Amino acid sequence: MLAGISRDYYLRLERGRDRNPSVQVLESLARVLRLDDEHTVYLLGLGADKPRRKRRRSGTESVPAGILQLLPILPCPAFVEGRYFDVLAANATATALSPRLSVGRNQLLDVFLAPEERTFHLDWEGTTECYVAHLRQAVGTDTDDHRFIELVGELSLASPRFRALWNRHDVGRQHGAAVPFDHPQVGRMRLHRERFPITGTEGITLVLCYAETGTADADKLALLGSFALTPTASNSENGISWLRFPLVERHD
Repeated sequence: MLAGISRDYYLRLERGRDRNPSVQVLESLARVLRLDDEHTVYLLGLGADKPRRKRRRSGTESVPAGILQLLPILPCPAFVEGRYFDVLAANATATALSPRLSVGRNQLLDVFLAPEERTFHLDWEGTTECYVAHLRQAVGTDTDDHRFIELVGELSLASPRFRALWNRHDVGRQHGAAVPFDHPQVGRMRLHRERFPITGTEGITLVLCYAETGTADADKLALLGSFALTPTASNSENGISWLRFPLVERHD
């Protein structure tokens, strides 16, 4: 009633029987449901007034050559993640920060299923909330994507924490933030994490972690850098590891 639409029409929307509501209807629902700006943008992006189009996605998530050349010369932990938190490339300092920041790992699986992550992330609960909200934002309407189905299925079966967060339907992008870690070698430190979308790719992001200059955290990070060794992975070039992560070709 408050949104100015009938109960029957609202039920059709809620049950997915009408997939093309108008912008005005969605904005009215967002107002009545008191959604914030980020959730409202997400709601509008689900398809208001837009017919579903078939889209072809490339068969792999490939890291551009320029980024592969950049990673080893960066003095801070740096890695490249795919749309669903797969680690596609990482420099040696990133792997020294966490051995789970290495090619072929998935940060979602690790943060929920690897026991080490609970002690490594001092704000583990906040980190898991952020990851799940970002995953829902990233997938949008593309819920039949093979990689997405695989991850959500595995995590839903193995992690009660993931199930609870996923059922909350939170939506949000990851933003730059100061993140507290407890490293097994150098102890506690707070690093700034910044994310940079890589132009010319579909959802691939460069992630950097750095400490404020002149702080104890910076000294600890420098010590980690001295521990860093060239990865021994078979796909190792110029002091970084990398891969082309396979995706299933999509038509939706």
